[in-house]
Amino acid sequence: MKMLLFGVWALLALLSSPGATEGLFEVSVQPEQALVKFGQSLMVNCSTSCPDPGPSGIETSLKKTQVGKGPQWKEFLLEDVTESSILQCFFSCTGIQKDASLDITMYQPPEQVILELLPAWVASDEVFTVKCHVPKVAPLESLTLTLLQGNRELQRKNFVSLAVALQMAEIAINVKAHREDHGCNISCHAELDLSSQGGRLFHSSSASRVLHIFEFSQPPQIWVSPLLEVGTAEAVSCELAGVFPAKEVMFHMFLDDQELSPFLSWEGDTAWANATVRAMETGDQELACHVSLGPMEQKAREPVHIYSFPPPILEVEELTLVGTDINVTCSGHVLTSPSPTLRLQGAPDPAAPGEPVWFLLTTTEEDDGRNISCEASLEVQGQQLIRTTTVQLRVLYRPRLEESGCPSNQTWMEGTEQMLACVPKGNPTPYLVCTWNGVSFNLDVPQKATQNHTGTYCCTATNLLGSVSKDIALIVQGLDEGISSTIIIIIIVALGAGIITIALYLNYQPCKMEREKLPYRQKEKNKEEENQFAVQQAEMCIAHNC
Repeated sequence: MKMLLFGVWALLALLSSPGATEGLFEVSVQPEQALVKFGQSLMVNCSTSCPDPGPSGIETSLKKTQVGKGPQWKEFLLEDVTESSILQCFFSCTGIQKDASLDITMYQPPEQVILELLPAWVASDEVFTVKCHVPKVAPLESLTLTLLQGNRELQRKNFVSLAVALQMAEIAINVKAHREDHGCNISCHAELDLSSQGGRLFHSSSASRVLHIFEFSQPPQIWVSPLLEVGTAEAVSCELAGVFPAKEVMFHMFLDDQELSPFLSWEGDTAWANATVRAMETGDQELACHVSLGPMEQKAREPVHIYSFPPPILEVEELTLVGTDINVTCSGHVLTSPSPTLRLQGAPDPAAPGEPVWFLLTTTEEDDGRNISCEASLEVQGQQLIRTTTVQLRVLYRPRLEESGCPSNQTWMEGTEQMLACVPKGNPTPYLVCTWNGVSFNLDVPQKATQNHTGTYCCTATNLLGSVSKDIALIVQGLDEGISSTIIIIIIVALGAGIITIALYLNYQPCKMEREKLPYRQKEKNKEEENQFAVQQAEMCIAHNC
């Protein structure tokens, strides 16, 4: 009995000791690891093995709501988790408190990655800054930022070893600009790796930024004539040398307030802008060229003087009959200022500035096709300018069959290809008809000379002003005649020509004999009618500009 009482007392003493109670109950929290996205909620369960627990609960800086409980557990809802924290779950048993902790990690994926190039356009061999930051991301110790130039890594940064107070989701690097880097894409890549905390890998990239490298050291040059004529299209150009990249240069060209439309071109490190300008007002104006590349801009200006100088006015009757008196007058244009000095071809002296110049011309056949010109000279801004107006005369005259163009005596060599030589003169150009023994002879087709071609041919040239006829004596020589000596040939030809001429004069003049048959009065009447007809035809020709 004594032994039993001692055992019960010993058991009660053991239960009442603090160390014994501690070892007999446990406190746990679920989940064991918490990963919560920014702004979301978390359900936490605290439980104990104590059969009859005393005071219990959780300690946290987060907003909490108890949503359930039991004899040995309590459940809480943590709402709107916006930061990482440590939660304490506690229970007391027989006056002893025991707790368990839960690390709550709030995470925020890198949804926005911002890349900056400072400056956006960089002069060659200068330093520029590439900066990347993520405005909202957590936890930083799981973040890695990488700067890329194309596929080449410029710099990588993680935040594991940084103190909490210094943690900023940002990376920056200074880079020296090189011409070959122009046009490269710069980007920033962010990775949030939560795999070690039971999560997954989040990644995001910035929009690519194009790297612009430039060289721009010289001012543009304008190429334009200092004098421009009003209303006349003139070519102008603007050139920029020593520039890179030349094909990205922007040009704007102006003539005072008038903007031009240039055509751009480039080669190597030189760019051009070519345009056409047409000034509509006289006076002093300014041609301007504005050139820009990235942040750089330069301007060039050149003064130009706009003048008006139309050709002089030449007044002359262009179509007239031979022997007509015509006035040739030249005067300056009313739009020309100041008045020019005029020189008229054929006038004895130049006129005074502003005064017309003229002379009287009696037309002859030699004036047909003659060019009459008037020259106006004007000094503008120290330069002597010249304008010329030219008019070609047309003088109408009756046909003529001159000996030089239509010989009266012609000789063909038997067996050779020959054509009757007869070219009339006259304006309008006469129409020529030749007959032999009353039959029309083809003047356009070469003839193989035979003795049958020997004879007298009657040729008549006709135009609107009248007609003229002429007899042509043709002799065909045999081949044996050409073998004779020079002296015999000369004698025979001379005698033959004389005999033939006398014979033709007496016996072979059908055209003249026909005309001699007409009575004298009838011939005079016909001549008068012919002259009247010629004048009428000439007037018609002039009216119709024939």
